[in-house]
Amino acid sequence: MQYEAKAPFIVETHWQIEEVLDGDSIIICNQFTQLKKEIRLYGLDAPEVKINRKMMEDEEKSSLPAELLLQFGLQSLQFVLSVAPPKTTVTIITEQENYYDYWNRQLGYVILPGGECLNDLLLINGYAKATHQYFCSKLAHYQILNREAQLNELGIYSQVKRF
Repeated sequence: MQYEAKAPFIVETHWQIEEVLDGDSIIICNQFTQLKKEIRLYGLDAPEVKINRKMMEDEEKSSLPAELLLQFGLQSLQFVLSVAPPKTTVTIITEQENYYDYWNRQLGYVILPGGECLNDLLLINGYAKATHQYFCSKLAHYQILNREAQLNELGIYSQVKRF
């Protein structure tokens, strides 16, 4: 899906993926200034890649063991690395009204060189779930993409009904 940036969006170009932290967070580096920052993907949540407080909360909410959730987190991470490895040039689109998350990370839609949105790809392929926790104007659409992946048993949904 192509994105057109209109007035309520901030578009940042000339960024490169420095590191993929997990299925929903990346570190990017500006190609000119070398400034680095973390981007948290809008509208979705991927399983954690290490045992931490959030993993324990996810374990309780999903009734799935942390060890299984960890495997799902690593699958999500591998998916991101396969479509957007380090050194990939990206454009970041941020909604002016939802710029930062609770932990002061910049939220964003990550647009890949071919015009695809990384956020969309994670949901379409079943490696993340839509969540209102990182609200965005595309949330309703993301919930539909999430449900389609679930019904088609794609990605993580090929192993469990929910996570």
